[in-house]
Amino acid sequence: MQLAYVSIPGRGANDLFLAGVAARLLDGGIRLAGTVQTNPRREGRIKCDMDLRVLPDGPVLRISEDRGNGARGCRLDAGVLEAAVSGVAAALPGADLLLVNKFGKQESEGRGFASLIAEALSRGIPVLCGVNGLNLPAFQGFAEGLATALPGDEAAVLDWCQRACGLQPA
Repeated sequence: MQLAYVSIPGRGANDLFLAGVAARLLDGGIRLAGTVQTNPRREGRIKCDMDLRVLPDGPVLRISEDRGNGARGCRLDAGVLEAAVSGVAAALPGADLLLVNKFGKQESEGRGFASLIAEALSRGIPVLCGVNGLNLPAFQGFAEGLATALPGDEAAVLDWCQRACGLQPA
């Protein structure tokens, strides 16, 4: 089983980092399935929006609900997240690697990308996940101690991805 994760502190740090990794992998000919997230700011809003790009070619889906500046609690639109999961599932059979931008609360509860991560691993497709500190214990339980922690270093992550895909690192 080839499962690895990055956990970079700071709001949006994993998202930015993994988007860069995905771009480099795609430029290098790795066939990706998965998602990367951008967090566009909107004028007059305290919180940013959350957009997922389904790899390799889209679409881009807004997974956050606009509930106004005073809203509290989760802003995730779980239905849109499930649409992203469906899009990724369609791309999985031709993929060299599954990249999941975030193992979050949905995955911690067995929803979201959890079953797709397990399916990719059962097919021998390596998986790279972003995990924040809050969800790290749940991810480690999900991975049953078999996940490799990678540093927030692009060269090291690219090296792991290339090796996991059976390629010699550049």
